[in-house]
Amino acid sequence: MNPIANRYEFLFLFDCENGNPNGDPDAGNAPRIDPEDMHGLVSDVALKRRVRNYVQMAKGNVAPYAIFVEHATNMNRPIAYAHEQANGGISEKATKDKVQKARDWMCAHFYDVRTFGAVMSTGANAGQVRGPVQFSFSRSVDPVLPLDLAVTRMAVAEDVKGAKSSTDIQKWEEEQEEDKLRTMGRKPLIPYGLYAMKGFVSAHLAEGTGFSEEDLDLLWEALANMFDHDRSASKGIMSCRGLYVFRHVGTDSDAAQRAKQAKLGCAPAHRLLDYATPARKLEHAIIEITHREGLTGSPRSFADYQVRVNEGNLPSGVELLRIAG
Repeated sequence: MNPIANRYEFLFLFDCENGNPNGDPDAGNAPRIDPEDMHGLVSDVALKRRVRNYVQMAKGNVAPYAIFVEHATNMNRPIAYAHEQANGGISEKATKDKVQKARDWMCAHFYDVRTFGAVMSTGANAGQVRGPVQFSFSRSVDPVLPLDLAVTRMAVAEDVKGAKSSTDIQKWEEEQEEDKLRTMGRKPLIPYGLYAMKGFVSAHLAEGTGFSEEDLDLLWEALANMFDHDRSASKGIMSCRGLYVFRHVGTDSDAAQRAKQAKLGCAPAHRLLDYATPARKLEHAIIEITHREGLTGSPRSFADYQVRVNEGNLPSGVELLRIAG
């Protein structure tokens, strides 16, 4: 598979209703927010995890679409296996040539390595890969209201001292008062938030990892569908609401020069990705997000928004592809 030959930028819109889109471990797993303006945040890592999970589910976790950063695994194991396959075994001291061969093997077999890159200099050492696809932190269009709700669990998970069998635990259970067999908990969430994430795809870096058009199509597929396979009570209802892809194609009449323009780009990323919001009007914005007419109070669903595409603001040499939305 040949690496991609065009530069891309994309704007990914998604929302969360009555859930926690990305908990902050430093704040008791409360929804991430910018304390200065109360806009919600979702980390790039959280979205990459969902992309990985979708690819693993859709492709069966086999080469060339295997996933390197799997849940609850030791990443040194596939690195060691790469040396065994590429170099015939693990050397006591990996030479530059052997590291490169192991790195190339990892790129060829693992989708997330050739897409997002990876640090593989631990263990047997397969070097480092700078991936062609990068995600930014997502930010909500409007401020969000983090809530911390009390919930009741009608059972407990008590470590009964001295119990050696299920019968012992049942005997302890029968001796307890009913109120002691239930407990209180907390459930952090936001009522609603529409988020925007900016993404970037480099044709130059794709040459180093082998990231192909097939890989790119799988990325769009994952972003458009991943929330439908990532349901949980804590996340509420999360949905893809738009995926707007800017593809650099060039303008020159000479084919060679036009191919160079397509690879390097025909407009700066901010010119394509700066979007207008109800609080920030931008005359040059290609994507414009506004409140629906007549809205009073805070948005509570995607129906409270309107997303417009101003294609007349597209710079020359750039195409807009609507994958979703």
